[in-house]
Amino acid sequence: MNSQQAKQRFGIIGNSPKLARAIDVSLQVAPTDISILIVGESGTGKENIPKIIHQNSKRKHNPYIAVNCGAIPEGTIDSELFGHEKGSFTGAHDSRKGYFEAANGGTIFLDEVGELPMASQARLLRVLENGEIIKVGSSKAQQTDVRIIAATNVNLPEAVKQGKFREDLYYRLNTISIQLPALRKRGDDIHLLFRKFAADFAEQYNTPPIRLTDDAVTILKEYSWPGNIRQLRNFIAQLSVIEKERMITANKLQEQLPDTSVGGLVKFEDKNKADLSEREILYKVLFDMKRDLTELKKITFDLMQKEGGTEILNNINPAIFTDNNEQDFNINTPAENTIEIEESLSLFDQEKRLIEKSLLKHKGKRKDAAEELGISERTLYRKLKEFGL
Repeated sequence: MNSQQAKQRFGIIGNSPKLARAIDVSLQVAPTDISILIVGESGTGKENIPKIIHQNSKRKHNPYIAVNCGAIPEGTIDSELFGHEKGSFTGAHDSRKGYFEAANGGTIFLDEVGELPMASQARLLRVLENGEIIKVGSSKAQQTDVRIIAATNVNLPEAVKQGKFREDLYYRLNTISIQLPALRKRGDDIHLLFRKFAADFAEQYNTPPIRLTDDAVTILKEYSWPGNIRQLRNFIAQLSVIEKERMITANKLQEQLPDTSVGGLVKFEDKNKADLSEREILYKVLFDMKRDLTELKKITFDLMQKEGGTEILNNINPAIFTDNNEQDFNINTPAENTIEIEESLSLFDQEKRLIEKSLLKHKGKRKDAAEELGISERTLYRKLKEFGL
């Protein structure tokens, strides 16, 4: 199979030199058993590369299993990947094969490998070094013959420096690195993809395909596309449905494109800020809440001082200081007529309380609570253990 055949078979559109290089390297390393690390931003199509490698390897008639490491709760990820023995934990009524055992003789693709917990990283390193897996609840190692391909949109060298990813595992995975370019760096490929997606949606919705004026094409190619191919496809789906005019002008396109500097998708001036973890994002929200709370307390304090302290307390509805019968403020009026406002909850307590409220609101459904909080189910599961909930 050559590069053009690979594109046709896996539906890859584009003539970018960097894309062509990624496909060529994939075809060159396919006959070997070398571990591969695929690097690229979210939405660049990293999932196509391991398919190309597997289908052009000696393992192509054996299993190919793709695993999204970021979508599996931390408490169950070892069981999912490496299997478990009967009775190894509550609910383990039978022994179970993990993905590595099920993929024996074939290829396993570990997407979002940077999300693996440290304990799981140690188990993965053992597979890479010795071809051995140990099921949860077992002390006996068993051999497995699996070719490992991993992908990440995380800056792994930076994660190694921060102690979030094992250095020895990084070097083991990174025997060969394949870099997929961001959509904004693919030039004319952007318009090619636009036409392909527009034709697909036209057939799906039984309407004429949307087209672009020359000026609109220029704007399309100059846009940064932070969500890459995934964002472009969703954007074209939106245009295909809501736009009555099938010829899209530059002005119309400009109106519909999300603003990457104000509102819409956030554009980070510092690229490192774009890699904020879910925990850091949640902390930022909580710090903002604490700041707002402090400002509210100051306003209340100034108002009470201005109106005479004790007198205004008699006119305040206590309900405004409570939420679900829990007080956020303790207001005391000592004999000296001074007013003390208790400090707000600690960051730890605020985070715990926020999670408790979300779970209560969604009747214990972790998926809905995680979505409302803006974190993954795995992160929520970890926090529940951390807070003893």
